Amino acid sequence: MYHLDSASAFTQGSYLTDLNNRLGLESEEEITHSERLPFTVRLVQNEEDLSKAVKIRHAAYARHVPVLASKLVNPETPDTDRGVVVLLAESKVDGSPLGTMRIQTNHFQPLALEQSVELPEKLRMRRLAEATRLGITDERVGRLVKTVLFKAFYLYCCRNKIEVMVVAGRAPIDRQYERLQFEEVYPELGFIPLAHAGNMPHRVMALEVGTAEARWRESRHPLFQFVVKTHHQDIDVGPKMDFKSYDGLIGRIFPNMGRAPATVSADYSVTSM
Repeated sequence: MYHLDSASAFTQGSYLTDLNNRLGLESEEEITHSERLPFTVRLVQNEEDLSKAVKIRHAAYARHVPVLASKLVNPETPDTDRGVVVLLAESKVDGSPLGTMRIQTNHFQPLALEQSVELPEKLRMRRLAEATRLGITDERVGRLVKTVLFKAFYLYCCRNKIEVMVVAGRAPIDRQYERLQFEEVYPELGFIPLAHAGNMPHRVMALEVGTAEARWRESRHPLFQFVVKTHHQDIDVGPKMDFKSYDGLIGRIFPNMGRAPATVSADYSVTSM
């Protein structure tokens, strides 16, 4: 792990190139500075980690989508599926959970939202990752946690050669995705009821990973500086996945763990941006 002790470290081109390579970034930009966070974000590694993620997930849904919260008391089947990882944000002070997000790729099976809507062929034939079950603390740090989880989602996609990030957002959360440069997959349809989200209407939206950096730079989006130009060593999205042998990060660690009925949702239950 790199530790930057002075600004002079950034003048070393070899360091910057090596860091981008280690992060899995094919970027035209150089990282210009490093920041530390009051929390860490990493992949769930064991049953204790998953329990923390489920706790903060349930608490967030209880505030915003109580009709679904009762189904989220325990881990869900998708949490342990192949091609799925769960992100966990933890306080550095006491280790308490501050946020979580589940990421599913389409390497082994269709995305969760494809239970309700058929994606265009131009998307189905590409490497996709869908972010679901975003839950954030209602503490003041929640807004930063949400932004960092999004960066972790992006970095995970870069590292694992994912081509398109996919989300589904109900109103007014969909407007937040628009500000992140996501585009609607079916603009003519608008909000689509999703069976796995209690038939609540959502907009299905996508962002191409390979062009995200250029879009943020050209629009002078705040994410460009935060996501592309800044190194956050407190974010760890793990090594590049070998999907040929990948059997689900959690499933490999405790394959006999009891699973709850599948009630996966693409809805983001978060505090306001």
